[in-house]
Amino acid sequence: MLDAPGSQSVNTPKPPIRMLQDLQLASDEGPVYRRLADAIAERITAGTLAVGDRLPPQREIARALGINVTTVTRALSTLQQRGLLEARPGRGTTVAARNGGEGPGFVSAPSEDSGVIDLSVNRPATSAYLDALALLLPRLSKDRHYATLQDYHPPDGPLWAREAIAEWMRPAAGDGDPGRVVLAAGAQHGLDCVLGAVTRQGEVVLADEVTYQGINALCRVHGLDLRGVAMDRGGMRADAFEAACAQLRPRAVFLVPTLHNPTTITLGEERRHELVAVARRHNVLIIEDDVYRPLADNPPPSLASLEPELTVHIGALSKCLAPGLRLGFVIAPRAIAGQVAAALRINCWSISPLTALIGARLIEEGSAARIIEAQKQELRQRQAILTEILGRYDVQSHATSTHAWLRLPEPWRGAGFARTCLERGVAVLPGDAFAVGREPVQHGVRINVGAARSLDDLRTALNTMAELLAAGHLQLPGFV
Repeated sequence: MLDAPGSQSVNTPKPPIRMLQDLQLASDEGPVYRRLADAIAERITAGTLAVGDRLPPQREIARALGINVTTVTRALSTLQQRGLLEARPGRGTTVAARNGGEGPGFVSAPSEDSGVIDLSVNRPATSAYLDALALLLPRLSKDRHYATLQDYHPPDGPLWAREAIAEWMRPAAGDGDPGRVVLAAGAQHGLDCVLGAVTRQGEVVLADEVTYQGINALCRVHGLDLRGVAMDRGGMRADAFEAACAQLRPRAVFLVPTLHNPTTITLGEERRHELVAVARRHNVLIIEDDVYRPLADNPPPSLASLEPELTVHIGALSKCLAPGLRLGFVIAPRAIAGQVAAALRINCWSISPLTALIGARLIEEGSAARIIEAQKQELRQRQAILTEILGRYDVQSHATSTHAWLRLPEPWRGAGFARTCLERGVAVLPGDAFAVGREPVQHGVRINVGAARSLDDLRTALNTMAELLAAGHLQLPGFV
């Protein structure tokens, strides 16, 4: 069954105080503001408070609950930080659309809170990139392209850097033609430029019903109607994709085919052929986000290799080397590549040539391959620890994946489990952060095993989660 649109219209305002009618603060210990925030969050998760609903004025909430206004202000601020509420001049405080901001729906940097082991973001599992960079930087001034770093460059990036990427990606996507490559400041930037180039406001874009949260934010910005397509444990179902194409006439489908974020599913070769066949029948552009491919052992052929004229392949060095490098790329048919380059030119003129030079040198000198191998070896150790501690639960992962997907046992729910983990010093992302639309999602959390600063930190965090899972029948505070 298809999800509702990811971009929802603002609901008709409800009588303000009735929206929080019968609101009860949990009787467990803890600051009143936090208990109020949790109570409102539960109503948002349950759908009692829907996207666009406007909360009553703070004074009215305080009066109804018999608490002071300062407490209400702090509770609502907490929910804004979580990404559940948004405050805009002239509109008051409303329930935010999923993944509309930098709250739990779209976490882009590790937590700086002391005492928190942050497993909610993707970051390198080793310092291999920093070690390679330290050796490279002293030599850059002698590089033949060094003098060009002070100049403007074409919007698709310096030719020598595109040649390096095109050759590196030849086995997976493209044919080694640098004219099909557009360099971007990371995969998210590349995806933004692709959507700006190939879609028009109001068009439908399909994606897995649970997927990379950045696509939600970008579709909202571009005014696109993002719809979720049903999945099974093999990924997007071809029959559901076919039905969605017939019903919705989408412009594009967004897929993360290798080590899917967040579920870690890798589409099998047969499933890839089935999805490509559906896209071909309905002339639907395939946007292939394959940033995890370099970390996978023997992945199936890319969608771009199966249907090169209908696929835009997006990759980056963020997941396999380091997100701080900010080097992504788009490989597309030449006509589309030109449109993407034009969109990027309007966006930022061109990416930093220094970033391009670092990336090109790491690839051409073989350092990138060595960094990737070091990352994979570390991830194997971390995934083994995950299996050791949480293996008796429903965990979906892969030996070299940066993350894992934990399906929660009853009575846990994603938001409640993530909140309780955070109270105990562990940050993870709940399943609804990755949902497309407003339909109920599977109760799960994404665990970024590569994000822990050490193996000991990872063990501590996973043991904390295991204790919570085992104690679920005790009805610990935080259930929703």
